[in-house]
Amino acid sequence: MLQIKDLTYRIAGRTLLENASLHIPVGHKFGLIGRNGTGKSTLLKLITGELHADGGTIELRNGARMGVLPQEAPGGPESLIETVLAADVERAALLKEAETATDGMRIAEIHTRLADIDAHTAEARAAKILSGLGFDHEAQQRPCSSFSGGWRTRVALAGTLFAEPDLLLLDEPSNYLDLEATLWLESFLRGYQRTLVIISHDKDLLNNVVTEIAHLDQMKLVKYTGNYDFFEKTRREQMELLAGMARKQEAQRKHLQSFVDRFRAKASKARQAQSRVKMLEKMKPVVGIVEEHTASLTFHAPEPLSSPIITMEHCTVGYTPGKPVLRSLDLRIDMDDRIALLGSNGNGKSTFAKLLANRLQPESGSLRKSTKLKIGFFAQHQLDEMRENETAYQHLAAKMENAQESKVRARLGQFGFTRQKTDTPVKQLSGGEKARLNFCLIAEEKPHLLILDEPTNHLDVDSREALIQGLNEYEGAVLLISHDPHLVSLVADRLWLVKDGGVHAYDGDIEDYKKEILDAGRGGNGRKPGAETGAPKLSGKEARKARAAARAALGPKRQEVKKLEQLMQALATRQAALETELADPVTYDKGTDYQAKLTGQIGRLKAELTEAEEKWLALTEELEAQGAA
Repeated sequence: MLQIKDLTYRIAGRTLLENASLHIPVGHKFGLIGRNGTGKSTLLKLITGELHADGGTIELRNGARMGVLPQEAPGGPESLIETVLAADVERAALLKEAETATDGMRIAEIHTRLADIDAHTAEARAAKILSGLGFDHEAQQRPCSSFSGGWRTRVALAGTLFAEPDLLLLDEPSNYLDLEATLWLESFLRGYQRTLVIISHDKDLLNNVVTEIAHLDQMKLVKYTGNYDFFEKTRREQMELLAGMARKQEAQRKHLQSFVDRFRAKASKARQAQSRVKMLEKMKPVVGIVEEHTASLTFHAPEPLSSPIITMEHCTVGYTPGKPVLRSLDLRIDMDDRIALLGSNGNGKSTFAKLLANRLQPESGSLRKSTKLKIGFFAQHQLDEMRENETAYQHLAAKMENAQESKVRARLGQFGFTRQKTDTPVKQLSGGEKARLNFCLIAEEKPHLLILDEPTNHLDVDSREALIQGLNEYEGAVLLISHDPHLVSLVADRLWLVKDGGVHAYDGDIEDYKKEILDAGRGGNGRKPGAETGAPKLSGKEARKARAAARAALGPKRQEVKKLEQLMQALATRQAALETELADPVTYDKGTDYQAKLTGQIGRLKAELTEAEEKWLALTEELEAQGAA
């Protein structure tokens, strides 16, 4: 289907691709991955012809139709269903020609072709795609211009999918979808019968859809057979193998060099020494896999606050007086909470986040917050509100008043900013870099509560993993809105469902919720996991008190889990350092007693680590059994 040969592309003096090659056969599904800024989106533009390469060729099979998400979302007076139907250019052209054609032979050809492309089911297929992306029948009849930009992007995606191109190119298609639409898209792409190339940092999407990975790294394209998990496993094994080979070679090099240094001056050993010099000269270094620096997203510990930090009783909130979006909110948030909001877009998740972040005020009811409470709020619109002509350094320096320049730059470095990037105007930063800068600015406030509304939209896989680690080490509360099940499952320990104008605890985990969505899509009963018919229900205040009592009882165990995790990390780090020392050839010059001492220390550390892991496992299982993990 697609053949890329020795492709080279440079922009502003920087080489993004150099002699990169890749063959994509007909019907195969490829995930195009790589860190932010490596040139993935640029490669798609080269394939579509929007950009022109400096060298090499891109060959598409003759007659193949290519589909890519349009840069501008539709916004005219046409209805959604009409807009999607028009995306199949061939069908639209044939129907138009059929109205005016007079030649009998041509009319027969037109109707034959319409039958071949299944034109009579087009409206039903278009409606099904729109429904999967969150538009009900009523919405499908409304004009595109009546929807916001994010929803119009979904319409553009629907049109691209409906056209069923021979080669479908998608660049982060799930960025502006909720979990429900993302799961539908995943199912649709898994069943897509033509060729697919998708750029995505969503591990679940890549694992469940693609069968091959094209990794853009060091200006080359490297193909791996399998999904994302298989790619990670294969690459990790390659790195470990090459690292082991490099260590062995370095040990051999040091041994040879030691002999040369000792005996080069002795006439009796001169020949042997010269022979080893030649061996050293011929020894080619092992070329390892280059791993770029991964940003760490570290959030400062906030000042201690007593729980609850937020309490709501009978709260109502909305944008227009008398037309509430959310009603009767009876909830509380504690300092150790990790909460994820579930629910399809439009149900009020962002409204709830704005209420907590003081962007909206309650119309009625009681909303009480700790007087010293600091809230850090991450939302996509904030990336567009940054001072575009100022640099990352200027943004952070304004927060860190009177701080030395070196300290400001060091803090930016922790969030993945090189010296060059710290002095780059914000308008020239990528979406992922803007997101990391926003995290850095929020962290400097030392908030007690982090509210994150789709924080991973522009982050690559490594930055997502860094965010997960940073949130798990963070000592404040987290409220998370995300369509990324991987992030939710590893960060949140409580799930709240935003639905039908309310916010309620969800009885189940993220996998239960995904199953519920899929069952509903297949006509399932949609009953919440664990929900029992006829069970007595507590009042909002009683349920809140019960949950608070349960959290208080489990608090010491949670603290013990955190201490054990810190201990395991320290033991593992110390063990790795001693093992590295033991593997160093210099160690063998210190005698067998020293080697035995190291071996004994490593053995004791392994025993301590095993004991700590067993305690940690027992505690986490106990917390999970009580619904707190």
